[in-house]
Amino acid sequence: MKIERYKEIESTHKYIKENYKKYDENIAIIADKQTGGIGTKGRNWYTGTNKNIAISILYKPKCKVNKLEGLTIKIAEKIKKVIYCEYKIDLQIKEPNDLILNNKKICGILTEINTIGNEINYLIISMGFNVNETEFPKEVENIATSLKKEYSIDFDKETLIEKIIKELENII
Repeated sequence: MKIERYKEIESTHKYIKENYKKYDENIAIIADKQTGGIGTKGRNWYTGTNKNIAISILYKPKCKVNKLEGLTIKIAEKIKKVIYCEYKIDLQIKEPNDLILNNKKICGILTEINTIGNEINYLIISMGFNVNETEFPKEVENIATSLKKEYSIDFDKETLIEKIIKELENII
């Protein structure tokens, strides 16, 4: 899969949505920092600076839209599997699109499917995963956490990105 990295971007999801036509192949857009990350129901997603995973992946699957039913839960299960296999940390899935650690949100998933009739035009899978962040804005500090905040060690963000992309490719 092709990968493009940005030091700073408004939103990886918004970028793909606005530029999907220029990509003929699957691509992952990764940002060190998002200034307007998108969360559930149009809320902002706090990214921090080069401490967390902010990624959106564009797929152009050749299948009917009904083949992607339950996709967000399948994505959450793959992310949970990666974290458990790497670190023996057992995240909880809060349907439909969150991963929880110690009763706090650690990861949010946003999936968007654009269709033409019953055919898929494109699929965007976006994820914000709090890896090494230790300070959160006041409005989320009591409901958000990160791996580092819970375990007081630095985690290898790049390895996690690589393994998550690989797992997601297995379900698309």
